[in-house]
Amino acid sequence: MKQIQKLAAAVGVALLGCMSQSIAAEKVTYYCSAQEDWCQLMASGFEEATGIKVNMTRKSSGETFAQIKAEADNPKGDVWWGGTGDPHLQAAEEGLTEAYESPMRGELHDWSISQSESADNKTIGIYSGALGYGYNEEILKANNLPEPACWEDLLKPEYKGHVQMANPNSSGTAYTTLATIVQLFGEDEGFEFMKGLHKNINQYTKSGSAPIKAAARGENTIGIVFMHDAVKQAASGFPIKVVAPCEGTGYEIGSMSLIKDGRNLENAKKFYDWALTADVQSRSLEVKAFQVMSNKSAESSPQAPDLASIKLIDYDFKKYGSSAERKRLLKKWDDEVSTLPR
Repeated sequence: MKQIQKLAAAVGVALLGCMSQSIAAEKVTYYCSAQEDWCQLMASGFEEATGIKVNMTRKSSGETFAQIKAEADNPKGDVWWGGTGDPHLQAAEEGLTEAYESPMRGELHDWSISQSESADNKTIGIYSGALGYGYNEEILKANNLPEPACWEDLLKPEYKGHVQMANPNSSGTAYTTLATIVQLFGEDEGFEFMKGLHKNINQYTKSGSAPIKAAARGENTIGIVFMHDAVKQAASGFPIKVVAPCEGTGYEIGSMSLIKDGRNLENAKKFYDWALTADVQSRSLEVKAFQVMSNKSAESSPQAPDLASIKLIDYDFKKYGSSAERKRLLKKWDDEVSTLPR
């Protein structure tokens, strides 16, 4: 009888273990670096489509990269969706993400596949958007300020205290700004530009889209952001004018990556494939996300910035997404720009 009881107990423990594994397999932990409402839409949409429970955390690109790196010995996340491509490329280089070739690749734009191939297929492009800025027309007029049209305009002394951007250590948008200015003007002149801009900055925010949201609320005048974030505020009825700087500008390839040694890899792959479908990408319009999506058949808004009409630089994603270059530029910005008085 005792032997039978022991056997029954062992079987019970084994069954319980199998059930626990089954339950654990029906979830995915999802790190999101896009706008909050889009992150929520993706989480709820995947749950509805698959029945798989989604645990979602929303942070900026730089913060998410730092979290994944800190958790490398004991990964908590499974998939990282959204945010600028540079930190995704750095994560790939540092071995923090998994290689994966989705069966959806044949439906994607060339720039999306190029992003993947530059990282040995450890990330993929999900959307693209040009960098620029937006300003509150009412505040500009109330302060009798000229309308800016170029990067150089933002250095004018009359804009002191009227410009806001994010901190490039926490924000992928702001790092793209730093890398863009360096590529546009050269490193020496680029850092002189950043020092001049620093004098006019009223606040360095944590999130990349925060400066234009503050401008929409009337708390700031000019926000350096991706143009689609400024378009969103304008489309929501705020007096925001969107600017593509006259000298030219950089752009992002927002990306998605599977986190290495994630606990729910198969479910993460399901999310990855699902997120690349045209129907899912077209839902970006529901939350007024005006990026150009990577699936060729995804719908885009007529209000979205026309990348073909914007003077884009030949942004070197491989160089400026590398771990060494990103660390070097951020340290130089910390040492030579952020410490200056304003």
